[in-house]
Amino acid sequence: MTKKKIGRSDNIVAIARAAYEPYVAKDLAAIEELIAEDFHFTSPLDNRIDRATYFTRCWPNCEAVKSFDFINLVADGDRVFVTYEGCRANGEGFRNTEIVTVRGDRIVEVEVYFGWSIPHEARRGGFIQDDQD
Repeated sequence: MTKKKIGRSDNIVAIARAAYEPYVAKDLAAIEELIAEDFHFTSPLDNRIDRATYFTRCWPNCEAVKSFDFINLVADGDRVFVTYEGCRANGEGFRNTEIVTVRGDRIVEVEVYFGWSIPHEARRGGFIQDDQD
């Protein structure tokens, strides 16, 4: 039996994936180990905030997170494109895509692109119509 060689892309995918586990486990020490000192975070609500601001502003959201189911984890150089469906503690679902940049064994940047609620508000094959003319 041959041993599979773990490549760089496998490693950064594992690092990116590991960043979601502390949210479910409410494990601040674990996420602090994964995030680099020069970390930055961007989302539709945050513009390249630093590590300290991320922990103040974003980490408390872990209380609302119950689980993540990964749809895509795709490595591209030093980045991992992650699409997941999450479940909040209240049972509501959501879907997001994130670009996680890894340097060495730490995450240096995350960009979040908010998706939609689950179940989707539009019927399958349909859309949400804006009634304003």
